[in-house]
Amino acid sequence: MPRKRKQSSSGARRARSGSTPAPKRTTAGSRVPQGTKHTLDNWLLGLAGLGVLLTGYLTLVAWLGDPPAYCGADSECDLVQSSRWSTLFGMPMALWGLLTYALLAGVVWRLRARPSAWRATLLIACVGAGVSWFLTLVSVFLIEATCGYCLASFALMNVLLVLVLLRRPSQMPEHAWRKALPFPAGAAIAVILGLHLHFSGVFDPAAGPEDPYLRALASHLRDSGARFYGAYWCPACQEQKTLFTASVDRLPYVECTPEGRGGTRAVDCLTQNIQEYPTWIIAGQRYGGVVSVERLARVSNFDGAAPAQDTEPEG
Repeated sequence: MPRKRKQSSSGARRARSGSTPAPKRTTAGSRVPQGTKHTLDNWLLGLAGLGVLLTGYLTLVAWLGDPPAYCGADSECDLVQSSRWSTLFGMPMALWGLLTYALLAGVVWRLRARPSAWRATLLIACVGAGVSWFLTLVSVFLIEATCGYCLASFALMNVLLVLVLLRRPSQMPEHAWRKALPFPAGAAIAVILGLHLHFSGVFDPAAGPEDPYLRALASHLRDSGARFYGAYWCPACQEQKTLFTASVDRLPYVECTPEGRGGTRAVDCLTQNIQEYPTWIIAGQRYGGVVSVERLARVSNFDGAAPAQDTEPEG
C-alpha cells in the first residue's frame, strides 16, 4: 500500500507540471517534434506533378513526331523544339525533364515521413534548376527564340527549388546551410559544364555546332536530287553518317528497312534495286559503300558555297 501511494503521488506531480512525452529522435540524434506537419510538402508534390504532366506531354509528341499544340512551323517554339539542344543522347530533352520531376516527386513523398531525405530533394532540385537555367539561356542568346512550354518548365523548376530551400528541417544540425549547400550546388555546376562540353562537340561532334562546309554540302546533295540509301543496322551506313557530324540530318537519307532487318523493304529501295548498303545515287550514277566527303562534293558538282535557299536556322 505505501508503494501505491508513492506511484500515485509521482503521477500527480507529472500531471501538475504539464510534462509531455519526450520527442522522437532521428537516426542522427536530432530532435523532431511528434506529429509535425509541413504544408509545403503538398505544394512540392503538386508542382512536381504538374512538371510530370508537362514534360510527359512534350515527350509523347516528340516520340510521335508531332509538334506540340500552338507550336506551328517556323514559330519560335518550333525553332526551340527542333534545335540540336532539344535532344540528349538521342532522347528528347523533355524525357530527361520528366525523369527529374518524377524523381523529385518520389523523394518529396519520402520526405513527408523522413526529414533526412531533404538532402536528396535539394540535390535533385538544384540540378534540375541549373539545367533549366542553362537551356533557357541557350534559347534566348543562341537560338534567339523562346518556347512557352520551356518557360513554364523553367518557372516550375525554380519555384520547386525555392520551396525545397524553405522546407529545410532547421531543427536538424546536419542540414545546416554550410553542410547542405556545397554538394548540390557543385553537382549542378558539374552537370551544366558537362552539357556545355557535350553541345560544343567535345564529346560527340554530332552534338556540336555544324561545320559550314559539311552543312552546305549536305544541303546541296539534298536539293540536287541525290539519294543516300541505307539501313539503320548497317555499320557502314553509320560510318557514312558520321562523316557529316552535326549536319547528318540534312542528308537525303532513305531508310530501306523501316520494318526491321527481315521486314519488307521500302518501295523506293525496291524501285531503285538497291542491293548493298550504303548506296548513293547522284545524277543517275551509283556509288556503293562509304563515299568520302571529297568524292561526294566532286561527283555532285559542289562548288563549296551554301545554297541560297538554305535558310534553316543553325540551331
